[in-house]
Amino acid sequence: MLELNLKNKVAIITGGSEGLGRAAAHKLAEEGAKVAICARRKDVLENAAAASKAATGNEVLAAPTDVSRADECKKLVDTVVSRFGGVDILVNNAGQSMAKSFLDLDDGEWQADHDLKVMAAIRLCRLAIPIMKQRGGGRIINVTNLGAKAPNAKGVPTSMSRAAGINLTKSLSKEFAADKILVNTICIGLVKSAQWERRNKDGDMESYYREAGKRVPVGRVGEASEFGDLVAFLVSDRAAFISGTAINFDGGASPVV
Repeated sequence: MLELNLKNKVAIITGGSEGLGRAAAHKLAEEGAKVAICARRKDVLENAAAASKAATGNEVLAAPTDVSRADECKKLVDTVVSRFGGVDILVNNAGQSMAKSFLDLDDGEWQADHDLKVMAAIRLCRLAIPIMKQRGGGRIINVTNLGAKAPNAKGVPTSMSRAAGINLTKSLSKEFAADKILVNTICIGLVKSAQWERRNKDGDMESYYREAGKRVPVGRVGEASEFGDLVAFLVSDRAAFISGTAINFDGGASPVV
């Protein structure tokens, strides 16, 4: 058995009410971590926290938060520190993909995407890093996507905001390595999530994923639980020599490494 040594570690996961964030939270709780999940929809968030707590027997705190707002980011971190005593792990996972033609985007849409995906990560890292330094180290994962490395036409603004996430990852990994704070990014490809379910109008998700999987070299769409496994490994002692890395979680789909 691969021991991850996550018992009693304190984790914050943004976008934790559904899909990838929820799967990561569940896995960390399973491994004994104390987990705080945040999202904007209080009812969905509390249901996710209750389900993970019941299944794992470990504490999962639901902290309704709009991470695009600086005051709410601070309130989130303050709440977690008050409840659990610190922060060891931060997973910046908030924000669904938005892809439009460049000429169709107005200033408000650009700004909203930047606030949710870039500034939220910056603010939470700025709040969490001093706490991690006091605790002798920490782990940060910024969730981005394949378009951050290899953008397609009509993929903005997300491809640009996620590219900023990769830059933030590398910058922080260099600056805080001496403090034993490791920072990585996971670049998401086609993975099962509530986001895809909302986009699929006919509701036949089995057929939808089967067809989508034909575009992936390994022949299928990824599972959210597999994402959770990757997060758990990266924030564990087993990944103590991995930092500043952008890992494609895509079944081989990306045209670049």
